[in-house]
Amino acid sequence: MELSSSLVLVLFLAVLMLVRWKRKASGLSLPPGPLALPLIGNLPIMDKRAPFKSFMKWSKTYGPVMTVYLGLQRTVVLVGYDTVKEALVDHAEDFKGRAPIPFLHRLLRGYGLAISNGDRWLQLRRFTLTTLRDFGMGRKRMEQWIQEESGHLLKSFEETKSTPVEPNFFLSRAVSNVICSLVFGQRFDYEDKNFLHLLQILSRLLRFFSSPWGQLNNIFPKLMQFLPGRHHAMFREEKHNPDTEFHKDNMMGTVINLFVAGTETTSTTIRYALMLMIKHPHIQEQIQREIDQVIGQNRIPTMDDRKSLPFTDAVIHEVQRYLDIVPLNVPHYATHDISFRGYVIPKDTVILPLLHSVLRDEEQWETPWTFNPEHFLDANGNFKKNPAFFPFSAGKRSCVGESLARMELFLFIVSLLQRFSFSSPKGPDGIDPSPELSSFANMPRFYDLIATPR
Repeated sequence: MELSSSLVLVLFLAVLMLVRWKRKASGLSLPPGPLALPLIGNLPIMDKRAPFKSFMKWSKTYGPVMTVYLGLQRTVVLVGYDTVKEALVDHAEDFKGRAPIPFLHRLLRGYGLAISNGDRWLQLRRFTLTTLRDFGMGRKRMEQWIQEESGHLLKSFEETKSTPVEPNFFLSRAVSNVICSLVFGQRFDYEDKNFLHLLQILSRLLRFFSSPWGQLNNIFPKLMQFLPGRHHAMFREEKHNPDTEFHKDNMMGTVINLFVAGTETTSTTIRYALMLMIKHPHIQEQIQREIDQVIGQNRIPTMDDRKSLPFTDAVIHEVQRYLDIVPLNVPHYATHDISFRGYVIPKDTVILPLLHSVLRDEEQWETPWTFNPEHFLDANGNFKKNPAFFPFSAGKRSCVGESLARMELFLFIVSLLQRFSFSSPKGPDGIDPSPELSSFANMPRFYDLIATPR
């Protein structure tokens, strides 16, 4: 019995020595990090529901550039504004690779803009940006589409007759219809069954991807294919034989990218903005006073109004910072060996430029853990930018729909607060702004609100 225990101990120590040796193999100087176990890496000591919290904690010991193992996958985590900015902006070419996220790779089969690399990514990004601009993104036509959709959204809230409702589908229908106008050239009725089914799929997709179960699909993709579970319902198999990057598979993949990124993230941000307005009624009232002075309660808001609404603009920016919707960022990838800050990040390493650490950087924000619109206001009450405002990431992989999202957030939120006051049946204290899920995305809790016409 004692001999068996000794053998197990010797074997365990040998494995630990092997892991340490592999970190220094081939003369590479990997960034430091917590000791990883075979096969499972650092998973046993990681917060499964909010892994970014573990990364933040470990960075206090190992520094702003550290190595962790998610199962067998070697991962380098970048922490803090200075580190993330240096990587994504100052060394943009080195860090432009996108990790082959198993869940998305299986869903999209490698096609589309979000998870592609090399020539495919270059061609699709250039084509997507050009086409979106041609279709109106960032132009007056897009503003008119959002204004028109705002009218339908306001009407749907009017029809609630000030009764409590869950705002999720109200907002996702409106935001998604903007993408529909862009991609299909038409909007859909809010009761259209196919449209509602699409929204349900998109919502389930992001929530699943943000759950611990969804993350297991990325850490142990081969194993998860053989285990039963709801993750199999997310996939469909189709034959494909691409000859060029401009084919149906890439088109469908890119359109799915646009719908997932352009529907759920924006509508979730608006839903969270209304939650915070209910939680902080004095801020809601101050926004409404500013809107009344500049626009009134009848004229349709325009993007030109933003410069005259500094407090409102500051609140919208602070909502995005405080929500921190994609805390881990969409994973990057070392497509070649990268020298960075005295370390070597080997090829095929997943890289996580932690957006959470940028939006909560204590050297960049006066009160990073508090919802505080003053972060974006100067001493005279004018709007001021902050270089650490990275909700859309930065560098060559920054969000292609950033200008559209900014326009939607401003026009929808201003229109809603111009016409309605929002409250909760449980009062401000009944609102819990902490996220329900905090893995890939921070997903706010569902809640009921009352939209009272002003």
